[in-house]
Amino acid sequence: MILYLKHVDIEGPETIAPFFEKHGYATKVLELYNGDILPQKFDDIDAVVCLGGPMNVYEEDKYPFLKDENIFIQRVLENKIPFLGICLGSQLLAKAAGGKVTRSPVEEIGWRTVQLTDEGGKDALLKNLPAELVVYQWHGDTFSIPPNGICLVNGLDCPRQALKVGSVAYGFQFHIEITDKSIHEWSDEYFKDSPSLLREKKDMMLKEYTKYKMLFKKEAETIYSNFLNLLQSQ
Repeated sequence: MILYLKHVDIEGPETIAPFFEKHGYATKVLELYNGDILPQKFDDIDAVVCLGGPMNVYEEDKYPFLKDENIFIQRVLENKIPFLGICLGSQLLAKAAGGKVTRSPVEEIGWRTVQLTDEGGKDALLKNLPAELVVYQWHGDTFSIPPNGICLVNGLDCPRQALKVGSVAYGFQFHIEITDKSIHEWSDEYFKDSPSLLREKKDMMLKEYTKYKMLFKKEAETIYSNFLNLLQSQ
């Protein structure tokens, strides 16, 4: 079973869940913002996928579930359960492993290019990917690399775009799971206080999604396939 940790209603597993369901893995989604309880045992969990959200990892007073989630991710690392963190999920991974999460030098929203590091080019999760990736960003924070981690991907404006902790835990600051539906819903929600920005930015991002869709889908499915290989080798 793949366990998905969800932090807000509009940021779900999108293209990740259908891929793994197609390969025989059951899906369980925990809506932490709705009070779903994290499991105490890992007996039936093949992997944990920690999704995005608008909150910050250090807002535990405002979002109390983040405290329990931090402890849960530490236990995932201790038990060597394959882990994939997306955006907020990557920051939670870094924090749980002893890294720091701070404001990014640049708030990134929209399409960007990022580059694999030397370590990233050798890592099994990024196998068969080009040295430069087209990715979708929506974040204002960034993470440091924890003591047991390595940086796999760098960005121009915001370095440290992907990390690996131990042997089976990964985090991507960018989103690999989105569709045009995601762009619509996130723009409508997160730009709702700025209608002019909503119209301009949303239209531009959707236009670029059409341009990058096939390449983006291919890159995402390569990562999913590599993560599947990791699961099957456990």
